[in-house]
Amino acid sequence: MYLEQSRFCSILSNGDDDYLDSMDVDSIFCSRVSRRHEALIRATDILVSCLAIILFLPLMIVVAFGVVISDRGPIFFRQSRLGKGGRLFHCYKFRTMVVDANARLKELLASDPGARAEWARDQKLKKDPRTTRIGEFLRRSSLDELPQLFNVLRGDMSIVGPRPIVIEEIVRYRRYFREYCVVRPGITGLWQVSGRNHVSYRRRVAMDVCFVRSRSFWLHLRIMAATIPSVGLARGAF
Repeated sequence: MYLEQSRFCSILSNGDDDYLDSMDVDSIFCSRVSRRHEALIRATDILVSCLAIILFLPLMIVVAFGVVISDRGPIFFRQSRLGKGGRLFHCYKFRTMVVDANARLKELLASDPGARAEWARDQKLKKDPRTTRIGEFLRRSSLDELPQLFNVLRGDMSIVGPRPIVIEEIVRYRRYFREYCVVRPGITGLWQVSGRNHVSYRRRVAMDVCFVRSRSFWLHLRIMAATIPSVGLARGAF
């Protein structure tokens, strides 16, 4: 089973975007995580998030002041995301966009065909006019995601897992949405350490499926270790 899982993850990380269409994932393997590993994962989540909050608290205070100075408005951005079992929870980030971001997005998509196509493809804009002065830096450095450490403490998220998605993105996962619902979404994951926004949405879904079906305590540790250089080099971040 280990060889099959390694081969599958390698294909998902490096292969073409049509892999999921060409093969029935259910026929490859179906990994089950032991209760011991689940307990280790949760204990690690709590320990790492507590230590990270203590370590980064002074930085988070500085960032909070920067957000207020850069653009008058709330410090945090709160959005409903889908968690384990398809349960909705409030996901927190430092606000990186202007207060009327939704209105500006609608106006932009209505007037710019290129932006409309990019948004339909990736649910992101490489050159997003809604981003504040400090917001671009926070996104590239991933500092905007520090408040999600509190989501981890609450049990809404894990340190490692699929990227938390909104309801509108369920259709992009198709029948693989059930794999997404098996685990808690994460602050980091296979997608985040494999190029982030340089990875197509279809391959991102494939990576989520790969992670869920081959997950273990050791895989969590490996991805956490890989996150440090990935964030440090801002690979695929915008």
